[in-house]
Amino acid sequence: MKLLRDILYGVGLTAVSGSTNVMINDIRFDSREVGMDDVFVAIKGTLTDGHKYISKAVDKGAKAIICEELPSQMVEGITYAEVDNGNKALAIMASNFYDNPSKNLKLVGVTGTNGKTTISSLLYQLFKKAGYKVGLISTIKIMVDDETFPTKHTTPDALVINRHLKMMNEVGVEFCFMEVSSHGIHQKRTEGLVFEGAIFTNLSHDHLDYHKSFAEYRDTKKLLFDNLSKKAFALSNIDDKNGLVMLQNTKGRKYTYALKTYADYRAQILENQFDGQLLKVDDNEIWTKLIGNFNAYNILAIYATADLLGLEKMETLRLLSELENVDGRFQYYISKEKITAIVDYAHTPDALKNVLDTINALRTGNENVITVVGCGGDRDRSKRPVMGHIASEMSNKAIFTSDNPRSEPPHAIIEEMEAGVEPQNTKKILSIENRKQAIKTACQLAVANDIILVAGKGHETYQETNGKRIDFDDFEIVKDLLDSMNK
Repeated sequence: MKLLRDILYGVGLTAVSGSTNVMINDIRFDSREVGMDDVFVAIKGTLTDGHKYISKAVDKGAKAIICEELPSQMVEGITYAEVDNGNKALAIMASNFYDNPSKNLKLVGVTGTNGKTTISSLLYQLFKKAGYKVGLISTIKIMVDDETFPTKHTTPDALVINRHLKMMNEVGVEFCFMEVSSHGIHQKRTEGLVFEGAIFTNLSHDHLDYHKSFAEYRDTKKLLFDNLSKKAFALSNIDDKNGLVMLQNTKGRKYTYALKTYADYRAQILENQFDGQLLKVDDNEIWTKLIGNFNAYNILAIYATADLLGLEKMETLRLLSELENVDGRFQYYISKEKITAIVDYAHTPDALKNVLDTINALRTGNENVITVVGCGGDRDRSKRPVMGHIASEMSNKAIFTSDNPRSEPPHAIIEEMEAGVEPQNTKKILSIENRKQAIKTACQLAVANDIILVAGKGHETYQETNGKRIDFDDFEIVKDLLDSMNK
């Protein structure tokens, strides 16, 4: 248990009713989880307002309430504190409650539209291979050195983040690599964290259902860099037109990386094949199992970060050559009939184009590229026709299907994708709502040496429809279907 006044250290309070000199058992922002002597933080969320559940939290034993608006009726013996922003207060309180664990390790945040998971996961791999105790907070999972914990969000809530950072402290973790999403930044989940450095990958069309404009999306990402200390490093991809924007107001030490532009860290692609690529990094050649231009950027960002964190350059290059691809990121399987299936998380126009660019650069021209792709429901609708255009333009055959339709009718999402298809490409598309049937059709259409791309879900092992998740693993499904077919 901790004193409420210690938990509230650094939280800007606009009004207080009652004593802050009380012992608190835990912090909760879901009234259903409140127990005796907890503090309940009322959050104004996108779906519901926690202020509606203040009385319920008190009935369940809450000793203190943190809120943006004090209730008209306050219960005697309960402490009420008013704050300007409940999300920000929650994050700072979480850091205080868990003894500010980010101060006791080197935390590096990775932000951008694409590449966050690959960079953070491979940095975890590399530093583990270098002999360090390492942490990871990513879309795929949370790692506390060797122990794995599931996660539902790219950037978890502040309590989950700080709880696991505290666990990392307890087992002696020295470095932690963390994906930092625009949602996480906007909802203040990273407030109170001390970053050793931040990495910017790139910026393209995504999440405009949430941020409303590209400028708002960009400026939200930029906040990660704006809030760095003078001791931290800010590493940015300046081949992206927003790369220098990220560095404009940061107090951190500025570093750049690029393939096309003069930068502090540079790389050149010498050779690109389906089993890997040869890169020239700082005048040293390195073979990596990760292919494509987008992975060349990822490898360069990892190399630069390792250097900025003090690893020896030649040792870093050696370890980079040993890294394995991340699940659902250009993960491929070649069947007995020599059909190549590629599963990738590409769920934005830019990511889909990057993957298809890579595939088309590697093919001889005699193979067909068959793309299976959908767009998520209850998400940015404006990217759907763009995704449809890219898939139909850059593939020999494109099959539009479901990808976590959530509460939307799958056929309506597919119709919006079809709207982006040029007249000359209409004969190249099929629309099949059932995702497994769509993948099966792709496998039936493919012949020896053809390439099937299943895009959008990557590492996800579920399909979400009307609030229900069913088991669904693109990689396992396409592999099993190819294995079971006799061409």
